[in-house]
Amino acid sequence: MNIRAIIEWDEESQAYSATCPELNFVSSFGETKQEAIRNSLENSIV
Repeated sequence: MNIRAIIEWDEESQAYSATCPELNFVSSFGETKQEAIRNSLENSIV
């Protein structure tokens, strides 16, 4: 299964957000793109 992550820079919070449409639009933030993706995937497992 391929899972897309839509990565966006949030100027207000000075962090990246990652949203995964295939996981019911789970989203998370991180200081780096990789951290935002990892946090989103971890949140989807819970």
